Amino acid sequence: MEQVTQHLKSGEIVVQELPWPIVSSGMVLVRNHYSLISAGTEGSTAKTARKSLLGKAKERPQQVKQVLDTLKKQGPVQTYRAVMKKLDAYSPMGYSSAGEVIEVASDVQSFAVGDLVACGGAGYANHAEIIAVPSNLCVKLPEDADLKRAAYNTIGAIALQGIRQADLRIGETCSVVGLGLIGQLTCLILRASGVKVVGIDINPGMVEIASKHCANLAFIREEPGLAEKIGEFTEGIGVDAVIITAGTHSLDPVNFAGQIARKKGRIVIVGAAPTGFDRDPYWYKKELELRMSCSYGPGRYDPEYEEKGIDYPAAYVRWTEKRNMQAFQELVHSGRIYIDYLTTHEFPLDEAAKAYNMIVNRSEPYLGIILRYDVDKPIKKEPVTVNQIRPAGKVVIAFIGAGSYAQQNLLPNIPRNDNDVICVGVMTNLGTESKHVAEKFNFQFCTSEPSDIFENNAINTVFVATWHNSHAEYVKSALTAGKHVFVEKPLCLRKEELSEIEELYNNLNHSSQLMVGFNRRFAPHAVELKEHLGDAPISMIYRVNAGSIPKDDWIQDKKIGGGRIIGEACHFIDFLAWLCGALPRHVHAVAIPDPDGLNDTVSINLQFANGSIGSLSYFSNGSKEMPKEYIEVYSAGLIGIIRDFRELEIRSTGKPRRKKTFVQDKGQACMVKAFINSIKEGGLPIIPTDEIFAVTRTTFAVLESLRTHQAVSL
Repeated sequence: MEQVTQHLKSGEIVVQELPWPIVSSGMVLVRNHYSLISAGTEGSTAKTARKSLLGKAKERPQQVKQVLDTLKKQGPVQTYRAVMKKLDAYSPMGYSSAGEVIEVASDVQSFAVGDLVACGGAGYANHAEIIAVPSNLCVKLPEDADLKRAAYNTIGAIALQGIRQADLRIGETCSVVGLGLIGQLTCLILRASGVKVVGIDINPGMVEIASKHCANLAFIREEPGLAEKIGEFTEGIGVDAVIITAGTHSLDPVNFAGQIARKKGRIVIVGAAPTGFDRDPYWYKKELELRMSCSYGPGRYDPEYEEKGIDYPAAYVRWTEKRNMQAFQELVHSGRIYIDYLTTHEFPLDEAAKAYNMIVNRSEPYLGIILRYDVDKPIKKEPVTVNQIRPAGKVVIAFIGAGSYAQQNLLPNIPRNDNDVICVGVMTNLGTESKHVAEKFNFQFCTSEPSDIFENNAINTVFVATWHNSHAEYVKSALTAGKHVFVEKPLCLRKEELSEIEELYNNLNHSSQLMVGFNRRFAPHAVELKEHLGDAPISMIYRVNAGSIPKDDWIQDKKIGGGRIIGEACHFIDFLAWLCGALPRHVHAVAIPDPDGLNDTVSINLQFANGSIGSLSYFSNGSKEMPKEYIEVYSAGLIGIIRDFRELEIRSTGKPRRKKTFVQDKGQACMVKAFINSIKEGGLPIIPTDEIFAVTRTTFAVLESLRTHQAVSL
């Protein structure tokens, strides 16, 4: 299927062939008929992407700060990879469209194949022939709906939410500052609601359009005596509310709003405009109220609502983003607002680049810009060929999931000039990411269908780097298909999944390698430290300054990420087990009480089969300014210290030994190389599976200990 993308480094807009999106739980698959280009938001994105690196940096100072933080903590190599991952990627464009449902996830009951729908949401309602949209970002339309009009869905909901924040009544007066697409729609809806409208813009063309179609009065901002004229229109009262839909760096809109608003009036910010108003002479004396309008409405940016489909009760949240979309579509379908005049341009999908060039270059006046799709063209779901097929090697690789971690730590470490190692297929949730990874790392094809990987007999090795809740199923599918599998930690999220994987692996007579990405045991400093440890039981302290992660992050979600004990602490438990050379036998854990039950500030005491002991302090309540990891090991008169995998210190008799490296090395490169070599040479698994299973079982025991407040034996 074809999709509009932008290369973030060059700014080039390209319509390219990509895999279909994956229909995950709670989603519907839609074939677009029309989509709307948001000239303001998307135009700004397109313009920024075409700037130099310095220009991009000036536009995004917060991201520059993140880059500097990464440089400080992880060194230049990882920082470079992280930056290039962003800049070399294809960014999907668009967030408002309308079309027909062609597939529905099994847990979605409110939609059926053949329904006409309007869709919203950045990353979902893209300019693409096929899109996958969560059910709460999709509204059903009447059978006779005009899909071109319906494509204004998201912009209409944004305008409607701004009006709701203004809290106006019939007969009141509202000034709309900024008469672009959102401003025009705001004026239309206000007038349909019985509110008198005064439109203001710096563009005479927009003022003329508003005067003709949607405003009682419309003025150029520089109009002499403008405040007095608005005062006359309101009989000296002032407007009841001002809705600022302009995108600007100027303080003039918010200060002028204070001048024309009545006492105790409301000013609502919808557009990207600064709010640092002057206290005097208007805001303070009038006791004005400033309100922000958050995009489409309540539910926006809430993953529970948008991604999991958990609705807010109407009795408590009357107007959610979905209900705003529905209300807007009803206004359009009933004819209470007429929006056809807004569409000044219409382009076929394959000419999308012309539309963006027009916006960036301002080569002609525009307002609503529609992309039209060829819905008569036959399309089918199939892999997208990216590179020529090469002769098969001993290690023929596919990737399922290839996000930031995989692109920075796994994929760069797969040999590119080894004829025995071939990269064949890659699958991610986003077609743009699949295509980018396939091109950058020389895969032969990208896809959205797992069967294209598991049923491909040429592929003998699968890397799984998806969200944690899918690990177990992909591991079982790979093993069943007779393939070697490397899965990023954790192996699985539930005891039942672990039992199923163990049974499956043992029944295969170990014909396939099973590897979990426990990379720290491969770190050079760690390997050198272990060489100095004796056979006697050792004592270990592992302190992890993990830093806080918001409770709504996917990693904290017990069903998706499994929480931080299963999702990350498994790393450190594995390291301690490897370092002492024995499996855990007893676990006792305590955590700081947490109303959200995150269990991410926890102390874990471990006893191992050979008598060794270890203490893992996994703390999320510290400062990120301190290094993340610190390890102390005590063994027969020797003390070993690893500081954030940059520095190794060994103290025994005589002069201490110290080794410090400029670049942090947590062992990913050595791990990937060892895994691939073990497949090429047909050797034993580089991490014994009994250790993998035992470490996974230990993470479950930690949670049990926290729940029961008792030690747990393994």
